[in-house]
Amino acid sequence: MYGLIDLWKRFSAARALTLLLILMGTCAGMGAFGQDAGATAEAAAAPKIDTGDTAWLLVSTALVMLMTPGLALFYGGMVRAKNVLNMLLKSFIALSVVTVLWVVLGYSLAFAKGSPFIGSFEFVGLNGVGQEPDDFYATTTPHLLFMVFQLMFAIITPALISGAVAERMKFSAYVLFIGIWSLVVYSPLAHMVWGEEGFLLKLGALDFAGGTVVHISSGASALVLAILLGKRKLGSGEDVRPHNLPMTLIGTGLLWFGWFGFNGGSAVASNGLAVSAFVVTHVAAAVAGLVWVLIEWVAYKKPTALGFATGAVAGLVAITPASGFVGPIAAIVIGAGVSFVSFFAIKMKAKLGYDDTLDVFGVHCMGGIWGALATGLFAQKAINSAGADGLFFGGGFELLGKQVVGVLVALALAVVGTLVIGGILKATIGLRAADDEEDAGLDLALHGESAYAGPSYGAEAVVAESGAMFAPMPQPEKA
Repeated sequence: MYGLIDLWKRFSAARALTLLLILMGTCAGMGAFGQDAGATAEAAAAPKIDTGDTAWLLVSTALVMLMTPGLALFYGGMVRAKNVLNMLLKSFIALSVVTVLWVVLGYSLAFAKGSPFIGSFEFVGLNGVGQEPDDFYATTTPHLLFMVFQLMFAIITPALISGAVAERMKFSAYVLFIGIWSLVVYSPLAHMVWGEEGFLLKLGALDFAGGTVVHISSGASALVLAILLGKRKLGSGEDVRPHNLPMTLIGTGLLWFGWFGFNGGSAVASNGLAVSAFVVTHVAAAVAGLVWVLIEWVAYKKPTALGFATGAVAGLVAITPASGFVGPIAAIVIGAGVSFVSFFAIKMKAKLGYDDTLDVFGVHCMGGIWGALATGLFAQKAINSAGADGLFFGGGFELLGKQVVGVLVALALAVVGTLVIGGILKATIGLRAADDEEDAGLDLALHGESAYAGPSYGAEAVVAESGAMFAPMPQPEKA
């Protein structure tokens, strides 16, 4: 009997020990599972690259890059034949000059954390800008991709200014100007509008894709620089009509095409907001081109190809700040409105007496101002939760007031910055080409090249004196 009791006790002890070991193993396993779950949750919380977003932003970057050669053709067709290469080169040189400066310093001044008005040196030389996402600017794409997307905006902005100084600015002065301007004006303004700590971003002013940063700044600077340079030296009755309107229309098409990346890509994701921005971009451009033609039909009895091209680009300019915040009907109003705004701004040029050769101020500055203010009228939080409701959608005057502040900041920075940079260059190396170079044409005088086989435009003496590599092509003798 006692043996059975002792055996039962030993069995119970063994069973208890077994149960204890099982419990310990279970707890240990649960602890390990908890650690794995914690690590998994932490990994899930970290930003991850989305291949769809990355693919769309890569395409958008390429589209925006194409806009600068498109701008070269758009401007190049509107100048006289003796200046077309100089005009084309002014856009292409921006691709190189601004790229180098952006990589070394510009991106850091624009997007690194710093003050509300300018970034710091955190990203100098693209230090810390790599293949991993950024927790503010690019949460689903590589930070490096966001950087190069923004680079394409930084390139085309100073290139826009070249249209106002066409046919008379020294190429060396232009290269220095756009380089300094991109660091002194563009980067601080981009930081204020889009930077993580930016003054205008914190204020709540909206600029989805660059109406303030790109168009108002370049248009205002273009006007100031054109005034500093003075008017072109034109003889009485001299023909200054565009030399190649087909080139201008091709450039318009490339700009229109690239603008889908300009605005749609600014969603920084392949999503519904990108689609919305894409659609309103096209609608505004189409309406503006049509309305401009109708205005000409009434005013001059003839619609023109140049008018349609100008109107379409003005529509693209105006919708840019609003593209991520408004719907298609608002895009129609914005596109129609900018045609009237820019048309009459250009008409005022003759009365005010300044020589903005290719109407950069009328199209880009005035069109950009209209687009920024229209954002304050038509923005809808239902379209973009990161925005606000405009005046016509129950938001009152609050957003419109903030848009006015954004416009004034952009104008002030562009005007003052251009006056300082342009004034220094004018006092040192000079801004303007010599009279005989301007008369002969900047292609041969400054570059030693001619765009077309044909008349030498009386530039033989200039080429001989400058030691240019290419002399004017000899003309065949008449039979």
